[in-house]
Amino acid sequence: MSLIPEGHGLFVIDIEYTVPFEQIEPVLAPHMDFVKQCYAEGRFLVSGPKDPRTGGIVIATGPSRDEIEALMARDPFVEAGVVTVTITPFSASNRHPALA
Repeated sequence: MSLIPEGHGLFVIDIEYTVPFEQIEPVLAPHMDFVKQCYAEGRFLVSGPKDPRTGGIVIATGPSRDEIEALMARDPFVEAGVVTVTITPFSASNRHPALA
């Protein structure tokens, strides 16, 4: 069984903090709950903070960009207005066998 369901694409989600980290911290726990739920639903494949910590990156899978945009609109970071999110669809022409 593939980690990427039939008919789903891959998306790079670039999260950029728009406020000082002190304003991110109060929303961090709800954001991490959201991230855990996305993993449980099979939507996120990998994620983590940028270095330096100016935001984060997510590799997600979904049926469409619209669905990923709707998903990310529910991220507590987005709801709190403390980040910008850029979603880039991409075609994985090469992939590890575990993702085949």
